[in-house]
Amino acid sequence: MTGGSDRVPGHGIRRGEGPGRKVIAVMRQQFGDYQSEIYFNGLFGVVPKYPMAFDGWEKAAQAALPPSVWSYVAGGAGDEHTQRANVRAFERWALVPRMLVGAADRDLSVGLFGLTLPSPLLMSPVGVLGLCAQDGHGDLAAARAAALTGVPMIASTLSNDPLEDVAKELGDTPGFFQLYTPTDRELAASLVRRAEAAGFKGIVVTLDTWVTGWRPRDLSTSNFPQLRGHCLANYTSDPVFLAALEKAPQEDPGAVVSLFSRIFGNPLTWDDLSWLRSLTTLPLLLKGICHPEDARRARDAGVDGIYCSNHGGRQANGGLAALDALPGVVEAADGLPVLFDSGVRGGADIVKAVALGATAVGVGRPYAYGLALSGTEGAVHVLRSLLAEADLTMAVDGYPALADLPANIRPVH
Repeated sequence: MTGGSDRVPGHGIRRGEGPGRKVIAVMRQQFGDYQSEIYFNGLFGVVPKYPMAFDGWEKAAQAALPPSVWSYVAGGAGDEHTQRANVRAFERWALVPRMLVGAADRDLSVGLFGLTLPSPLLMSPVGVLGLCAQDGHGDLAAARAAALTGVPMIASTLSNDPLEDVAKELGDTPGFFQLYTPTDRELAASLVRRAEAAGFKGIVVTLDTWVTGWRPRDLSTSNFPQLRGHCLANYTSDPVFLAALEKAPQEDPGAVVSLFSRIFGNPLTWDDLSWLRSLTTLPLLLKGICHPEDARRARDAGVDGIYCSNHGGRQANGGLAALDALPGVVEAADGLPVLFDSGVRGGADIVKAVALGATAVGVGRPYAYGLALSGTEGAVHVLRSLLAEADLTMAVDGYPALADLPANIRPVH
Protein backbone atom coordinates (compact mmCIF):
# COMPACT_ATOMS: atom_id res chain seq x y z
CA MET A 1 0.00 0.00 0.00
CA THR A 2 1.27 3.41 -0.86
CA GLY A 3 0.16 6.96 -0.44
CA GLY A 4 -0.67 9.02 2.63
CA SER A 5 -3.78 9.14 4.76
CA ASP A 6 -5.18 12.05 6.73
CA ARG A 7 -6.88 10.57 9.71
CA VAL A 8 -10.03 11.86 11.29
CA PRO A 9 -10.07 13.30 14.83
CA GLY A 10 -9.93 10.78 17.63
CA HIS A 11 -7.45 8.40 16.10
CA GLY A 12 -4.09 9.60 17.01
CA ILE A 13 -4.73 11.57 14.32
CA ARG A 14 -3.44 13.51 11.49
CA ARG A 15 -5.31 16.07 9.48
CA GLY A 16 -3.70 17.42 6.35
CA GLU A 17 -4.71 18.48 2.89
CA GLY A 18 -4.79 15.14 1.12
CA PRO A 19 -2.70 12.09 0.39
CA GLY A 20 0.98 12.91 0.23
CA ARG A 21 0.46 16.55 1.16
CA LYS A 22 1.81 18.49 4.06
CA VAL A 23 0.37 17.64 7.46
CA ILE A 24 -0.70 20.90 9.06
CA ALA A 25 -1.58 19.69 12.54
CA VAL A 26 -0.77 16.82 14.85
CA MET A 27 -3.11 15.98 17.71
CA ARG A 28 -2.98 13.18 20.21
CA GLN A 29 -6.50 12.27 21.21
CA GLN A 30 -8.39 9.33 22.64
CA PHE A 31 -10.92 7.42 20.58
CA GLY A 32 -13.59 8.38 23.10
CA ASP A 33 -13.22 12.03 22.11
CA TYR A 34 -15.63 11.28 19.27
CA GLN A 35 -18.46 11.77 21.76
CA SER A 36 -17.10 15.19 22.76
CA GLU A 37 -17.04 16.13 19.09
CA ILE A 38 -20.70 15.10 18.75
CA TYR A 39 -21.82 16.92 21.89
CA PHE A 40 -19.89 20.05 20.93
CA ASN A 41 -21.46 20.08 17.47
CA GLY A 42 -24.84 19.82 19.16
CA LEU A 43 -24.25 23.24 20.75
CA PHE A 44 -24.47 24.64 17.24
CA GLY A 45 -27.55 22.68 16.30
CA VAL A 46 -25.70 19.89 14.53
CA VAL A 47 -26.86 16.38 15.37
CA PRO A 48 -25.35 13.17 14.00
CA LYS A 49 -26.35 12.25 10.45
CA TYR A 50 -26.29 8.56 11.24
CA PRO A 51 -27.55 6.29 14.03
CA MET A 52 -25.24 5.75 16.97
CA ALA A 53 -25.61 2.01 17.62
CA PHE A 54 -25.98 -1.30 15.84
CA ASP A 55 -29.77 -1.51 15.80
CA GLY A 56 -29.97 1.86 14.08
CA TRP A 57 -27.27 0.98 11.55
CA GLU A 58 -29.07 -2.25 10.75
CA LYS A 59 -32.47 -0.61 10.24
CA ALA A 60 -31.03 2.20 8.12
CA ALA A 61 -29.07 -0.27 5.99
CA GLN A 62 -32.18 -2.36 5.41
CA ALA A 63 -33.95 0.72 4.09
CA ALA A 64 -31.01 1.64 1.85
CA LEU A 65 -30.09 -1.73 0.35
CA PRO A 66 -31.94 -3.75 -2.31
CA PRO A 67 -33.76 -6.66 -0.62
CA SER A 68 -31.48 -9.25 -2.23
CA VAL A 69 -28.31 -7.58 -0.95
CA TRP A 70 -29.86 -6.95 2.45
CA SER A 71 -30.79 -10.60 2.91
CA TYR A 72 -27.30 -11.71 1.87
CA VAL A 73 -25.55 -9.42 4.37
CA ALA A 74 -27.97 -9.71 7.27
CA GLY A 75 -28.86 -13.38 6.93
CA GLY A 76 -27.31 -16.48 8.37
CA ALA A 77 -27.51 -20.24 8.14
CA GLY A 78 -30.66 -22.19 8.95
CA ASP A 79 -32.99 -20.47 11.39
CA GLU A 80 -30.03 -18.22 12.34
CA HIS A 81 -29.75 -19.66 15.84
CA THR A 82 -25.95 -19.57 15.73
CA GLN A 83 -25.99 -16.02 14.49
CA ARG A 84 -28.10 -15.01 17.48
CA ALA A 85 -26.00 -17.17 19.81
CA ASN A 86 -22.88 -15.28 18.74
CA VAL A 87 -24.44 -12.05 19.92
CA ARG A 88 -25.93 -13.44 23.14
CA ALA A 89 -22.60 -15.01 24.15
CA PHE A 90 -21.27 -11.57 25.06
CA GLU A 91 -24.05 -11.25 27.64
CA ARG A 92 -22.56 -14.17 29.56
CA TRP A 93 -19.42 -12.21 30.39
CA ALA A 94 -19.16 -9.12 32.57
CA LEU A 95 -16.40 -6.59 33.08
CA VAL A 96 -15.52 -5.74 36.68
CA PRO A 97 -14.85 -2.00 37.17
CA ARG A 98 -11.70 -0.90 38.97
CA MET A 99 -11.63 2.52 40.59
CA LEU A 100 -8.96 5.06 41.56
CA VAL A 101 -6.54 3.88 38.90
CA GLY A 102 -6.22 7.11 36.95
CA ALA A 103 -7.36 5.93 33.53
CA ALA A 104 -7.38 9.40 31.99
CA ASP A 105 -5.17 8.10 29.20
CA ARG A 106 -5.82 4.72 27.62
CA ASP A 107 -3.52 2.75 25.37
CA LEU A 108 -5.50 0.53 23.00
CA SER A 109 -2.58 -0.25 20.71
CA VAL A 110 -1.69 -3.82 19.84
CA GLY A 111 1.27 -5.51 18.22
CA LEU A 112 0.55 -7.89 15.35
CA PHE A 113 3.18 -9.50 13.09
CA GLY A 114 5.66 -6.71 13.71
CA LEU A 115 3.04 -4.01 13.17
CA THR A 116 1.83 -1.61 15.84
CA LEU A 117 -1.88 -1.04 15.36
CA PRO A 118 -3.68 1.86 17.09
CA SER A 119 -6.40 -0.44 18.39
CA PRO A 120 -7.45 -4.10 18.30
CA LEU A 121 -10.29 -3.35 15.86
CA LEU A 122 -10.19 -4.87 12.36
CA MET A 123 -12.57 -4.92 9.42
CA SER A 124 -13.39 -8.57 8.75
CA PRO A 125 -13.61 -9.77 5.15
CA VAL A 126 -17.08 -9.41 3.63
CA GLY A 127 -17.63 -10.83 0.16
CA VAL A 128 -20.31 -8.40 -1.00
CA LEU A 129 -18.85 -5.09 0.16
CA GLY A 130 -18.94 -3.79 -3.39
CA LEU A 131 -22.72 -4.16 -3.43
CA CYS A 132 -23.17 -2.50 -0.05
CA ALA A 133 -22.15 0.94 -1.34
CA GLN A 134 -24.51 2.76 -3.64
CA ASP A 135 -21.87 3.21 -6.35
CA GLY A 136 -20.97 -0.50 -6.45
CA HIS A 137 -17.45 0.12 -5.16
CA GLY A 138 -17.83 -0.70 -1.50
CA ASP A 139 -14.47 -2.42 -1.32
CA LEU A 140 -12.75 0.84 -2.25
CA ALA A 141 -14.96 2.79 0.14
CA ALA A 142 -14.06 0.42 2.98
CA ALA A 143 -10.36 0.77 2.19
CA ARG A 144 -10.72 4.55 2.34
CA ALA A 145 -12.40 4.19 5.71
CA ALA A 146 -9.41 2.13 6.84
CA ALA A 147 -7.07 4.88 5.66
CA LEU A 148 -9.04 7.52 7.56
CA THR A 149 -9.41 5.62 10.83
CA GLY A 150 -6.29 3.46 11.03
CA VAL A 151 -8.48 0.34 11.32
CA PRO A 152 -6.90 -2.41 9.19
CA MET A 153 -9.03 -4.02 6.51
CA ILE A 154 -9.01 -7.69 5.62
CA ALA A 155 -9.88 -7.54 1.93
CA SER A 156 -11.99 -10.38 0.57
CA THR A 157 -11.19 -12.49 -2.47
CA LEU A 158 -14.79 -11.75 -3.52
CA SER A 159 -14.45 -8.11 -4.46
CA ASN A 160 -16.01 -5.73 -6.95
CA ASP A 161 -12.60 -4.14 -7.52
CA PRO A 162 -9.20 -5.77 -8.03
CA LEU A 163 -7.14 -6.25 -4.91
CA GLU A 164 -4.48 -3.90 -6.25
CA ASP A 165 -6.98 -1.05 -6.42
CA VAL A 166 -8.21 -1.81 -2.91
CA ALA A 167 -4.65 -1.79 -1.57
CA LYS A 168 -3.94 1.62 -3.07
CA GLU A 169 -6.83 3.14 -1.12
CA LEU A 170 -5.52 1.90 2.23
CA GLY A 171 -2.88 4.61 2.45
CA ASP A 172 -0.65 4.05 5.47
CA THR A 173 -3.07 1.65 7.15
CA PRO A 174 -2.00 -1.99 6.85
CA GLY A 175 -4.28 -4.44 5.10
CA PHE A 176 -4.54 -8.21 4.91
CA PHE A 177 -5.80 -10.36 2.06
CA GLN A 178 -8.39 -13.07 2.68
CA LEU A 179 -8.04 -16.07 0.40
CA TYR A 180 -10.86 -18.34 -0.65
CA THR A 181 -8.56 -21.09 -1.87
CA PRO A 182 -9.58 -22.21 -5.37
CA THR A 183 -9.18 -25.77 -6.57
CA ASP A 184 -6.70 -24.50 -9.16
CA ARG A 185 -3.42 -24.27 -7.26
CA GLU A 186 -1.84 -22.07 -9.93
CA LEU A 187 -4.66 -19.56 -9.49
CA ALA A 188 -4.26 -19.66 -5.71
CA ALA A 189 -0.55 -18.94 -6.06
CA SER A 190 -1.29 -16.09 -8.45
CA LEU A 191 -3.74 -14.45 -6.04
CA VAL A 192 -1.22 -14.70 -3.20
CA ARG A 193 1.58 -13.28 -5.35
CA ARG A 194 -0.62 -10.37 -6.34
CA ALA A 195 -1.49 -9.70 -2.70
CA GLU A 196 2.19 -9.68 -1.77
CA ALA A 197 3.05 -7.32 -4.63
CA ALA A 198 0.18 -5.00 -3.69
CA GLY A 199 1.57 -4.59 -0.18
CA PHE A 200 -0.82 -6.61 1.93
CA LYS A 201 0.73 -7.65 5.25
CA GLY A 202 -0.66 -11.16 5.64
CA ILE A 203 -2.78 -13.88 4.06
CA VAL A 204 -5.95 -15.02 5.83
CA VAL A 205 -7.14 -18.40 4.53
CA THR A 206 -10.83 -18.99 5.15
CA LEU A 207 -11.48 -22.67 5.86
CA ASP A 208 -15.25 -22.90 6.36
CA THR A 209 -16.59 -21.72 3.00
CA TRP A 210 -15.53 -24.25 0.39
CA VAL A 211 -19.27 -24.95 0.07
CA THR A 212 -22.04 -22.48 0.83
CA GLY A 213 -24.09 -23.14 3.95
CA TRP A 214 -27.87 -23.51 3.93
CA ARG A 215 -29.13 -19.91 3.89
CA PRO A 216 -32.93 -19.74 3.68
CA ARG A 217 -33.04 -15.97 3.15
CA ASP A 218 -30.93 -16.24 0.01
CA LEU A 219 -32.58 -19.43 -1.14
CA SER A 220 -36.02 -17.83 -0.94
CA THR A 221 -34.97 -15.32 -3.60
CA SER A 222 -32.65 -17.72 -5.49
CA ASN A 223 -29.95 -15.13 -5.00
CA PHE A 224 -26.23 -15.86 -4.89
CA PRO A 225 -24.45 -12.66 -6.01
CA GLN A 226 -21.34 -14.28 -7.47
CA LEU A 227 -23.43 -16.53 -9.72
CA ARG A 228 -24.93 -13.33 -11.09
CA GLY A 229 -21.47 -12.06 -11.94
CA HIS A 230 -20.95 -9.78 -8.94
CA CYS A 231 -17.78 -9.42 -6.85
CA LEU A 232 -15.55 -11.41 -9.21
CA ALA A 233 -13.04 -8.67 -10.03
CA ASN A 234 -10.10 -10.53 -8.49
CA TYR A 235 -10.76 -13.40 -10.87
CA THR A 236 -11.36 -11.35 -14.02
CA SER A 237 -8.15 -9.40 -13.33
CA ASP A 238 -6.03 -12.50 -12.76
CA PRO A 239 -3.81 -13.79 -15.59
CA VAL A 240 -4.26 -17.44 -14.59
CA PHE A 241 -8.04 -17.15 -14.55
CA LEU A 242 -8.08 -15.21 -17.83
CA ALA A 243 -5.92 -17.84 -19.51
CA ALA A 244 -8.60 -20.43 -18.78
CA LEU A 245 -11.25 -18.41 -20.65
CA GLU A 246 -11.74 -18.59 -24.39
CA LYS A 247 -13.01 -15.02 -24.58
CA ALA A 248 -12.51 -11.81 -22.63
CA PRO A 249 -14.78 -11.59 -19.56
CA GLN A 250 -16.88 -8.79 -21.00
CA GLU A 251 -17.51 -10.82 -24.16
CA ASP A 252 -18.79 -13.89 -22.34
CA PRO A 253 -19.85 -13.16 -18.74
CA GLY A 254 -21.52 -16.54 -18.52
CA ALA A 255 -18.22 -18.30 -19.05
CA VAL A 256 -16.72 -16.28 -16.19
CA VAL A 257 -19.43 -17.41 -13.79
CA SER A 258 -19.19 -20.99 -15.01
CA LEU A 259 -15.44 -21.14 -14.46
CA PHE A 260 -15.74 -19.47 -11.07
CA SER A 261 -18.37 -21.96 -9.94
CA ARG A 262 -16.13 -24.88 -10.93
CA ILE A 263 -12.98 -23.72 -9.18
CA PHE A 264 -14.17 -21.75 -6.14
CA GLY A 265 -14.55 -24.39 -3.46
CA ASN A 266 -11.51 -26.28 -2.22
CA PRO A 267 -12.14 -28.59 0.77
CA LEU A 268 -8.67 -28.19 2.23
CA THR A 269 -7.10 -30.80 4.50
CA TRP A 270 -4.17 -30.71 6.87
CA ASP A 271 -2.03 -32.13 4.07
CA ASP A 272 -2.57 -28.88 2.13
CA LEU A 273 -1.01 -26.69 4.81
CA SER A 274 2.57 -27.22 3.70
CA TRP A 275 1.60 -26.13 0.20
CA LEU A 276 -0.21 -23.03 1.50
CA ARG A 277 2.77 -22.21 3.68
CA SER A 278 5.07 -22.48 0.64
CA LEU A 279 3.10 -19.83 -1.27
CA THR A 280 4.23 -16.88 0.78
CA THR A 281 6.66 -15.52 3.32
CA LEU A 282 3.91 -13.24 4.64
CA PRO A 283 2.19 -14.16 7.90
CA LEU A 284 -0.29 -16.96 7.24
CA LEU A 285 -3.49 -17.14 9.26
CA LEU A 286 -6.23 -19.78 9.28
CA LYS A 287 -9.77 -18.44 9.66
CA GLY A 288 -12.59 -20.57 11.03
CA ILE A 289 -10.72 -22.29 13.88
CA CYS A 290 -13.02 -22.99 16.86
CA HIS A 291 -11.64 -26.24 18.31
CA PRO A 292 -8.51 -26.25 20.51
CA GLU A 293 -7.11 -29.31 18.76
CA ASP A 294 -7.37 -27.58 15.39
CA ALA A 295 -5.55 -24.59 16.87
CA ARG A 296 -2.77 -26.85 18.15
CA ARG A 297 -2.40 -28.61 14.80
CA ALA A 298 -2.31 -25.31 12.95
CA ARG A 299 0.35 -23.97 15.33
CA ASP A 300 2.44 -27.10 14.92
CA ALA A 301 2.10 -26.84 11.13
CA GLY A 302 3.79 -23.46 11.13
CA VAL A 303 1.01 -20.95 10.66
CA ASP A 304 1.57 -17.50 12.09
CA GLY A 305 -1.85 -16.79 13.50
CA ILE A 306 -5.23 -18.30 14.34
CA TYR A 307 -8.53 -16.67 13.44
CA CYS A 308 -11.34 -17.85 15.72
CA SER A 309 -14.61 -17.36 13.87
CA ASN A 310 -17.75 -19.17 12.79
CA HIS A 311 -18.32 -16.80 9.86
CA GLY A 312 -20.80 -14.77 11.86
CA GLY A 313 -23.24 -17.67 11.83
CA ARG A 314 -23.56 -17.50 8.06
CA GLN A 315 -22.19 -20.91 7.21
CA ALA A 316 -23.40 -23.53 9.70
CA ASN A 317 -26.30 -23.42 12.10
CA GLY A 318 -26.47 -25.15 15.48
CA GLY A 319 -22.85 -24.57 16.39
CA LEU A 320 -21.00 -23.13 19.35
CA ALA A 321 -20.93 -19.37 19.65
CA ALA A 322 -17.52 -18.20 18.54
CA LEU A 323 -16.91 -16.29 21.78
CA ASP A 324 -17.47 -19.49 23.76
CA ALA A 325 -14.77 -21.14 21.68
CA LEU A 326 -12.28 -18.29 22.06
CA PRO A 327 -10.66 -19.04 25.45
CA GLY A 328 -9.89 -22.65 24.50
CA VAL A 329 -8.47 -21.60 21.14
CA VAL A 330 -6.29 -18.95 22.78
CA GLU A 331 -4.90 -21.48 25.25
CA ALA A 332 -4.16 -24.00 22.50
CA ALA A 333 -2.56 -21.35 20.30
CA ASP A 334 0.10 -21.08 23.00
CA GLY A 335 1.27 -17.56 22.24
CA LEU A 336 0.32 -17.28 18.59
CA PRO A 337 -1.82 -14.22 17.82
CA VAL A 338 -5.51 -15.06 17.83
CA LEU A 339 -7.86 -12.91 15.81
CA PHE A 340 -11.57 -13.10 16.52
CA ASP A 341 -14.90 -12.18 14.99
CA SER A 342 -18.58 -13.22 15.04
CA GLY A 343 -21.29 -11.43 16.99
CA VAL A 344 -19.44 -8.18 17.72
CA ARG A 345 -22.04 -5.42 17.79
CA GLY A 346 -20.52 -2.71 19.99
CA GLY A 347 -17.37 -1.39 21.59
CA ALA A 348 -17.92 -3.25 24.86
CA ASP A 349 -17.91 -6.49 22.85
CA ILE A 350 -14.47 -5.60 21.52
CA VAL A 351 -13.21 -5.08 25.07
CA LYS A 352 -14.67 -8.40 26.25
CA ALA A 353 -13.13 -10.34 23.36
CA VAL A 354 -9.71 -8.87 24.14
CA ALA A 355 -10.22 -9.71 27.82
CA LEU A 356 -10.82 -13.33 26.79
CA GLY A 357 -7.56 -13.48 24.88
CA ALA A 358 -8.11 -12.09 21.39
CA THR A 359 -5.21 -10.14 19.98
CA ALA A 360 -7.44 -8.30 17.52
CA VAL A 361 -11.19 -8.22 16.98
CA GLY A 362 -13.00 -8.02 13.66
CA VAL A 363 -16.41 -6.61 12.78
CA GLY A 364 -18.30 -7.42 9.60
CA ARG A 365 -21.97 -6.50 9.43
CA PRO A 366 -21.57 -3.20 11.38
CA TYR A 367 -19.23 -1.56 8.89
CA ALA A 368 -21.03 -3.14 5.93
CA TYR A 369 -24.15 -1.39 7.18
CA GLY A 370 -22.13 1.80 7.48
CA LEU A 371 -21.22 1.51 3.80
CA ALA A 372 -24.91 1.19 3.00
CA LEU A 373 -25.62 4.38 4.93
CA SER A 374 -23.13 6.55 3.08
CA GLY A 375 -20.10 4.78 1.66
CA THR A 376 -16.82 5.74 3.26
CA GLU A 377 -18.39 8.37 5.50
CA GLY A 378 -20.88 5.88 6.91
CA ALA A 379 -18.20 3.25 7.52
CA VAL A 380 -15.97 5.81 9.24
CA HIS A 381 -18.84 6.76 11.53
CA VAL A 382 -19.43 3.13 12.49
CA LEU A 383 -15.75 2.45 13.14
CA ARG A 384 -15.32 5.61 15.19
CA SER A 385 -18.43 4.79 17.20
CA LEU A 386 -17.14 1.29 17.99
CA LEU A 387 -13.74 2.63 18.98
CA ALA A 388 -15.23 5.40 21.09
CA GLU A 389 -17.40 2.98 23.04
CA ALA A 390 -14.47 0.61 23.56
CA ASP A 391 -12.25 3.43 24.76
CA LEU A 392 -14.88 4.93 27.06
CA THR A 393 -15.69 1.52 28.51
CA MET A 394 -12.05 1.20 29.48
CA ALA A 395 -12.01 4.74 30.85
CA VAL A 396 -15.10 4.36 33.03
CA ASP A 397 -14.19 0.85 34.21
CA GLY A 398 -10.63 1.84 35.04
CA TYR A 399 -8.48 -0.02 32.52
CA PRO A 400 -5.60 2.13 31.26
CA ALA A 401 -4.31 -0.60 28.95
CA LEU A 402 -5.54 -3.72 27.22
CA ALA A 403 -3.26 -5.78 29.44
CA ASP A 404 -5.52 -4.87 32.38
CA LEU A 405 -8.53 -6.64 30.87
CA PRO A 406 -8.00 -10.40 31.41
CA ALA A 407 -7.93 -10.03 35.21
CA ASN A 408 -11.19 -8.11 35.20
CA ILE A 409 -13.71 -10.21 33.30
CA ARG A 410 -16.04 -12.73 34.92
CA PRO A 411 -18.59 -15.24 33.66
CA VAL A 412 -22.21 -14.40 34.42
CA HIS A 413 -24.14 -17.38 35.83
